[in-house]
Amino acid sequence: MNTLVWFRSDLRTRDNTALHAAACANHGCLIGVFILCPQQWKDHHWGGPRVDFLLRNLRALGAELKRLNIPLKIVRSNRFDGVPQALLKLARAHDCAALYCNSEHEVNEVRRDDEVRAAFETDNRQMHTFRDQTILDVADIRTQAGGWYSVFTPFKRKWCELFKSGDELKEFAPPQPQSSSKVPADEVPTQLAGFSTDADRKLWPEGESSAHQRLASFVDQAIADYATRRDEPATDGTSALSPYLACGVLSPRQCLRAALAVNHNRVDSGKKGVATWISELIWREFYRHILIGFPRVCMDRPFRTETERLRWNNDTVQFEAWCAGATGFPIVDAGMRQLAAAGWMHNRVRMIVAMFLTKDLFIDWRWGERFFMEHLVDGDFASNNGGWQWSASTGTDAAPYFRVFNPARQSERYDPNGAYIRRWVPELEPVPANRIHDPDAATRGERDYPAPIVDRSKSRARVVEAFKRLGGSR
Repeated sequence: MNTLVWFRSDLRTRDNTALHAAACANHGCLIGVFILCPQQWKDHHWGGPRVDFLLRNLRALGAELKRLNIPLKIVRSNRFDGVPQALLKLARAHDCAALYCNSEHEVNEVRRDDEVRAAFETDNRQMHTFRDQTILDVADIRTQAGGWYSVFTPFKRKWCELFKSGDELKEFAPPQPQSSSKVPADEVPTQLAGFSTDADRKLWPEGESSAHQRLASFVDQAIADYATRRDEPATDGTSALSPYLACGVLSPRQCLRAALAVNHNRVDSGKKGVATWISELIWREFYRHILIGFPRVCMDRPFRTETERLRWNNDTVQFEAWCAGATGFPIVDAGMRQLAAAGWMHNRVRMIVAMFLTKDLFIDWRWGERFFMEHLVDGDFASNNGGWQWSASTGTDAAPYFRVFNPARQSERYDPNGAYIRRWVPELEPVPANRIHDPDAATRGERDYPAPIVDRSKSRARVVEAFKRLGGSR
């Protein structure tokens, strides 16, 4: 009897919990499978950059599995409802007694896996799932009262306490090459209809080796200054590893091991830059904790249910200007144009553009969340949803509703010379630093740059009043 290994958001052979467990089980030959679900991905607002990066990494995974004599089968099921029978058909065809995979936490994915398990058990086959997306089992992290955390700082404190008392960084070796399989591998498509992209692929080279090179470079050259330089959009102060984590080309354990190695194994102290980056890894765990404990956030609902009563402005003309990077606010426009060109946006700028949309334009955060998922190469539901709800003051541990970023002040502070703006808003390239963050009317006319689409002195008052009417809002 053979064993089926179902790859999902874990496109790697190294440190892959389910793949390692399947190899250790020693049940015949290993057969890999990936299921293309194009309509489901569209339903989840996946866009061309995300799918293109996935397919490129899937081809790299297939090549690495071929080196191990493990065939990778490619199955298509437009939506998740066809996945159980598709997998069962494959298992029957290749005499697979068991299915191994790593857990996913979103509501639709959990339901899909429950249905797969039921189908396999009915057919006298086994399904084994493993924790792999997170370093700790975030479903087991609870408050003293046994509830779910809704604020990051106490969650982090508990996370660090559990991490120090356990042994969570065991590295899972890839399988040894197996005897040649008689099962032919399938060709991975180079593209899927409906998922085109103009984002620069050279920015995101595929494969585990590329991911590890980027991780090593970040740890060697940038992590020491991460605490201070991560907010500077014109510099390479961040790791830019999020696409590899989103597709599982890199595991969070691998990231944490690399950080601990240069911080004397300290997780919440030591070098400030390293500790700050580790804290960002814990934020990623926190948002998955929220998915499990509060599944309504997977259903287009805010974490703070009282904010469902907000009556958003939802001006489609202003929204289109935001999407196009034509708001008349240079740092906002720079971020949106970076997103279009690179499929990625600097994290500080993500917060600025998200708060501008939800607070200054008072447009529903779900519009922005969807647009990001459609354009990000690192589209990850938990992190994207968490970030948008934080900015909109509708989520867990959210920014207070009266906190509204001033775009000009943000760029003056974090991009003082205007280098980031000049790169992505080239019409403002000749404008001096003291005027580039908020050009006067004459400069805008001369440079053919639009006037601001909103009066911020009025827009802040509007959002504050709307939240006050809810009653009890922070």
